[in-house]
Amino acid sequence: PQSLWICGTKGIEEGTFMTMDEVFREVFGSNVRDRLAFISGPNFALEVAQGLPAATTVAAFTPEVAKEIQAALSTSSLRVYTSEDVIGVQLGGVVKNVIAIAAGISDGLGLGHNARAALITRGLAEMTRLAVKMGADPLTLSGLPGLGDLILTCTGDLSRNRQIGIRIAQGNSLTEVLSGMRMVAEGVRNTRSVYLLAAKLGVEMPIVEQMYRVLYEGKRPREAVRDLMRRALKAEIR
Repeated sequence: PQSLWICGTKGIEEGTFMTMDEVFREVFGSNVRDRLAFISGPNFALEVAQGLPAATTVAAFTPEVAKEIQAALSTSSLRVYTSEDVIGVQLGGVVKNVIAIAAGISDGLGLGHNARAALITRGLAEMTRLAVKMGADPLTLSGLPGLGDLILTCTGDLSRNRQIGIRIAQGNSLTEVLSGMRMVAEGVRNTRSVYLLAAKLGVEMPIVEQMYRVLYEGKRPREAVRDLMRRALKAEIR
């Protein structure tokens, strides 16, 4: 029997704007599509390894593949759900990293719980807009790969992207922050890729835009907060 492929990488390829499923097909051929799956959810690896209760989602183009992986990975401490929305599951895992940096900046500046909750909620709106534009089901983003992962990454102390935001808010440069990290924080590169992709597709993502300006143009975090709060008023749902 042919082996199955499970991808846990969260990213959009710089320059090409390809999602990871497109990268896989370019590298390994179009036939890999039928054996490829993506896993995403509110899952800190340390807690999963410790056997603490968790839930995650496996998405595949072929439902049978998702079900096979679901059966293989499910344990008494890990509940696995399936999805056919490969795009939505991937993009949730990408955009949440950017919003987590924003949440870290908010926490680092001492802006309070209200501000962080607002960032998570409006970040979900931005995440959903981009995903829907690329063909995803909006309901996917209200599930584990979207809202679930977003909440965890924006609030958990184990979140590397949140820690980046905190340290930037404390006055450290991006170079200083990254040089002191032992592990990869995907949100920094995600920020550039998502910002440029949103601009290309005409998707409004003001939080992502401000994070791009802070990380890559040296904008002061408090100025980014000010500009977000002074945006033109509008209806919440439109």
